[in-house]
Amino acid sequence: MFGFLGPNGAGKTTTVRMLTSLISPTSGSAVINNFHLGEDDQAIRRSVGILTENPGLYERLSAIKNLEIYARLYDVEDTAGQVRKYLQMLDLWGRREDPAGSFSKGMRQKLAIARALLHEPPLLFLDEPTSGLDPEAARLVRSFIEDLRDQGRTIFLCTHNLNEADRLCDRIGIFNTRLIALDTPQNLRHKIFGRKVVFHLAAVDPSWLRLIRALPGVHNVERVEDKIVVDMDQPERINPEIIRQLVGAGAEILFVGELRHSLEEIYLETMWESEERELKV
Repeated sequence: MFGFLGPNGAGKTTTVRMLTSLISPTSGSAVINNFHLGEDDQAIRRSVGILTENPGLYERLSAIKNLEIYARLYDVEDTAGQVRKYLQMLDLWGRREDPAGSFSKGMRQKLAIARALLHEPPLLFLDEPTSGLDPEAARLVRSFIEDLRDQGRTIFLCTHNLNEADRLCDRIGIFNTRLIALDTPQNLRHKIFGRKVVFHLAAVDPSWLRLIRALPGVHNVERVEDKIVVDMDQPERINPEIIRQLVGAGAEILFVGELRHSLEEIYLETMWESEERELKV
């Protein structure tokens, strides 16, 4: 799952429209499911599924009728079976004969996801899939997206919900009219903030900070109340030695944990650094 993050107006939705061959790029190239954008546009459109931020549904038609129309457009062989499959998976089967206009926003979103999946695309584009949903509906949609990922589908996720992206995505791209960062959330944390481990102690002797600073691979050590925060390269290698030194010096260690920066902090820091570079240029 790939998370595509950026501010409003950055071009995220435009990028998705280009990659799904709904609009043509003015320059550049892309390959989608081994099809070349601009050359195999019909094949691209048949091989992807897309959930737009504001999915249009035929509000006077039932959920079944909405899906049947799109199944026929995609030449789905077992239309009835596919419609039943996804309505049941998304817990909409009991409302199958009700008009889509009577559905809540969360139910409409689930129906739109079902529509995007009817032809079993290997690649799915989701633009703000949980935007405007209440917590319960958002949780159900996220759970279903996780199931799709576990089935082996590739998912391209545009979202403003950074906690959602952090939990769901294997890699993220931060975008502001151009791609300014691309990596796993964990690697971006390490690149931007380094790795910091917090040693929670019953009490701190200032001399212990000097012991830790003398160890190779340690960049910075600071005391915060009854905690020692250590900035280091490889906690897996250095932590055991720090613990040995502290215990040998008489420290009572309560627990040890790595300081984890949120994806929101990563995003804001990356955007700030990008703006600073632009100003210097």
